[in-house]
Amino acid sequence: MKDIEAIAVLQDPVRRRLYEYVAAQGREVGRNEAAEAAGVARTLAAHHLDRLTEAGLLESGSRRLTGRSGPGAGRPAKVYTRSRAERSVSLPARDYRTAAELLAEAAEQAGLDAGLCAAARRRGEALRGSAAPCGGLEEAMEMLAARGYEPHLEAVEAVGDAEEAEDAEDVEGVEGTAAAAERVVRMRNCPFHAVAERFPPLVCGMNLALLEGLLGADGPVRARMDARPGECCVVVEASKNNAD
Repeated sequence: MKDIEAIAVLQDPVRRRLYEYVAAQGREVGRNEAAEAAGVARTLAAHHLDRLTEAGLLESGSRRLTGRSGPGAGRPAKVYTRSRAERSVSLPARDYRTAAELLAEAAEQAGLDAGLCAAARRRGEALRGSAAPCGGLEEAMEMLAARGYEPHLEAVEAVGDAEEAEDAEDVEGVEGTAAAAERVVRMRNCPFHAVAERFPPLVCGMNLALLEGLLGADGPVRARMDARPGECCVVVEASKNNAD
């Protein structure tokens, strides 16, 4: 019943806007920022943010938002991030997580990784249906958001390697691309997080295969593994032979 009570806290529209904003940032959020984003007064935002923390939906801490320290730096401000705890409600009660963990354990022990990935790729293709492969990163983000991955664009630097130049005349061209910015789609949420924590190689491989099928293997975007703490193990980027 605790999960029901926690989720019920989001029934208030202001509280829900504040929760969704904090969750979408992927970092600590102060009261002033949250209040401005939700369009409410700071005191009201503080009340609702603390209520969300009491319900276990947010976690709170304190730090100086100015980045300064020492005398004159000001008092630490209260900040909030999304809680790592999962909340779910099923009426009547169901326990799909235990079933998923048992199946994952059996698949791992039996060495069925390849078969699982093949099934996941087929499921991704079935979810895409008769649609063409995903047409670009923006379209990919819409598809991923619909499946709960919470995607966001991140700029990365494409570092050129002068050693790969065929001759001295090529070096200048390679170095000229060193600071070129590329974009990748990272995902703040893994829909399979609980099982992936126990069986990371198996479940992360399944996740990659699923997204390969969903996005299409021969389109202008591709999924690849790039694990980073606190995020989905897969990223999506423009294919090397295609421009977004």
